[in-house]
Amino acid sequence: MLPQLPPCRALLATALGLAGRHRLLPCHHAPLLARLRCSAGGEVRAAGGGDAGGVLRHLMLKLRATGPVTVAEYMREALTNPGQGYYTRRGGVGQDFITSPEISQIFGELIGIWYISEWMAMGKQNAFQLVELGPGTGTLTSDILRVFNQLASVLSKCDVSIHLVEVSPKLSAIQAEMLTGGKVQSNPENNSAYMKGISKTGIPIYWYRDIQDVPQGYSFYLAHEFLDALPIHKFQRTEKGWHEVLVDIDPEVPDQLRFVLSPSRTPATENFIQPEETRDHVEVCPEAGILIQRLACRIEKNGGAALIADYGHDGTKTDTFRGFRNHKHHDVLKAPGTADLTADVDFSYLRKMAEGRTATLGPIRQREFLKNMGIDLRLQVLLQNSRDSATREQLLHSFDMLMNPKKMGDCFHFFALLPHHRVVRPAEKDNPQSKSPLPPVAGFGELSLNVHHHSRG
Repeated sequence: MLPQLPPCRALLATALGLAGRHRLLPCHHAPLLARLRCSAGGEVRAAGGGDAGGVLRHLMLKLRATGPVTVAEYMREALTNPGQGYYTRRGGVGQDFITSPEISQIFGELIGIWYISEWMAMGKQNAFQLVELGPGTGTLTSDILRVFNQLASVLSKCDVSIHLVEVSPKLSAIQAEMLTGGKVQSNPENNSAYMKGISKTGIPIYWYRDIQDVPQGYSFYLAHEFLDALPIHKFQRTEKGWHEVLVDIDPEVPDQLRFVLSPSRTPATENFIQPEETRDHVEVCPEAGILIQRLACRIEKNGGAALIADYGHDGTKTDTFRGFRNHKHHDVLKAPGTADLTADVDFSYLRKMAEGRTATLGPIRQREFLKNMGIDLRLQVLLQNSRDSATREQLLHSFDMLMNPKKMGDCFHFFALLPHHRVVRPAEKDNPQSKSPLPPVAGFGELSLNVHHHSRG
């Protein structure tokens, strides 16, 4: 008797085994290795240049007037200053880095399988919202929608809608073009969305500026490379206790900035350093913490799940604050506004911020998650359906970018928030043998027993 496929593999075989179509990358993505760079810290990025002396001038005036600023405030100015910020001037468009969805369609297809697999495991509700935070160019959403369309028979009795949280007008226009062919309506009435449309496959799509604007309801959330650009606070342990790292004018070099330590404890030091902290240098991203709290509250109240994919660590790293410009590492304090600034996501902090409202799974390395999701099977189908060697070469190259430990395979991690009942039956506390085991959570196969629970007592 043949072994039975796990649920997500069966879905994969159904949806993707039948469809061997390969989404060809636009020519500007090739050759990828010429544009990508994996740092010692582990991320793969390609940078754009430009001059933004305006940010430095603005910062100098501010620092002379009010004194040193936090690293979080410095990041906000450098990245999102209304006139000269790095993201503002580019509209957030992908000159700064190339992401997994841009490299291969397989990535988005497997994410789509994950959501359907979890929807089935949680009882096939008759409606769900897919909420993506920072959808970039819309490539990932597009690949997920293709899977939803290929599994239309599975989702036939489910009312699916897409909800995109995007602040950039330039990016939302690019997303609208990719997902709807540009057929959208601005400022729809009686709705917190600022734009709406219908996908090419007939699914309604809504755009919002904030997660708070997205309607409550049974939802699956997606944050892919969303948290790493949020501003961080940095702290240093000294003989006199914890001090916050600040940015100030360098008195010895004109027009240059330097890091200094706060003379005394700051409000952030009081709020963000855990009493049990063992590291000597810590980075904390409060905005990521608030976002996780909001997602955990929504999942606890309405059901669903959240999948977070980013590069990061589980509370082990210290100084990960880096800049990228023109494919190279760039001093984070030089020419603010001309380089992409980023810091690794601390998943141990995210777990604490879920505060026991949900169970958490991961972080698990991208190569392990994608392998558990069946990436090898999907690659074989696409290779078999490829008619020319150039396409096959591109597929193998993309697969290597996603899975190679020295490229994206070990840099990126997956982390999930799930309702407690999805991973532990309520009755199991009293009678562990009471019922059949719950279906494993797709992608986190090897971590299914490593579930973190926290009581709020």
